[in-house]
Amino acid sequence: MKIEGKSYKTIWFKNNLVKIIDQTKLPHQFIIKDLKTVKDAINAIKRMEVRGAPLIGATAAYGLALSIIEKNDLSFLKKSSEELIASRPTAINLKWAVDRMMRKLSGVNNKDILKIALDEAKAITEEDVKFCKNIGLNGLKLIEDIANKKKDTVNILTHCNAGWLATIDWGTATSPIYHAYQKGIKVHVWVDETRPRNQGANLTSYELNEEGISNTVITDNAGGILMQRGQVDMCIVGTDRTLSNGDVCNKIGTYLKALSAKDNNVPFYVALPSSTIDWSIKDHKQIPIEERNSDELSHVEGIDENNEIKKVRIYPQKSKSLNLAFDVTPAKLVTGLITEKGICEASENGLKGLFK
Repeated sequence: MKIEGKSYKTIWFKNNLVKIIDQTKLPHQFIIKDLKTVKDAINAIKRMEVRGAPLIGATAAYGLALSIIEKNDLSFLKKSSEELIASRPTAINLKWAVDRMMRKLSGVNNKDILKIALDEAKAITEEDVKFCKNIGLNGLKLIEDIANKKKDTVNILTHCNAGWLATIDWGTATSPIYHAYQKGIKVHVWVDETRPRNQGANLTSYELNEEGISNTVITDNAGGILMQRGQVDMCIVGTDRTLSNGDVCNKIGTYLKALSAKDNNVPFYVALPSSTIDWSIKDHKQIPIEERNSDELSHVEGIDENNEIKKVRIYPQKSKSLNLAFDVTPAKLVTGLITEKGICEASENGLKGLFK
């Protein structure tokens, strides 16, 4: 996808450095940041300079390569893998990528280990691009069906940022939208601003603008009335972890959108690569729900009249706040799961039908 007309990926390796787009500075500043050590990779994940389940996984994979460059030692590599997994607990891609890397590196000669690590990290990123493209092609059919019936603009509501900035390219929830737009289908996207970090307003709207796709930022609570008014044709969201029974863990507020969609007969789809499926957990209460710093609620960040990014407090000094980062949408509220292998119902049978 593009920024100011130039194609980018969200992460790449060059001259023994991992390059990322610092997403904490978007949309006001476009900054490419160098990650030099595994600690840099861990901090980039913790500080959300990179975010989105697939991108977090790719960053962790490259983080292990940085660990080897820093100190080619098995105990240091193992310690690095544990710290990377602990950096953000909810997104399953993080552990999936680290485990995949460690399996590949197990028993490898020290002389060859860096090349094997870099090749595997690159394979993870290239695989994600392919998966996300296929998610888009599969989801495109759903948008085409609506467009053919409606003969007018297709209005799609999304939550948080499941765009290319959350993956390596294309995105998950946005990939069908990008494919539809490139095919000439008229689409308009309702973008939930997604408090507290405003990933919808800051990132989804930003990347849609860069691609020239019509979009409107709305408050997180506006989706319901838009659905009541018939102004939403479908919802597509991403996910940080989808259980084998079809339950979906995603950015806080997703559950409420699914309830509104159900009440108004609006199709509610979840787009995900297979790396986001957790086959081991069957009870959503076992998912570690990240609780982030309350400052993300009590403060907002923006750009002032001098083009400087500033953070200001919006709560009373003594007010307390609870900042749960994710919620779980039960499978019964999900119309279907859009994956790289096709679309299935949100259930164990549906998933196993695609991923034998």
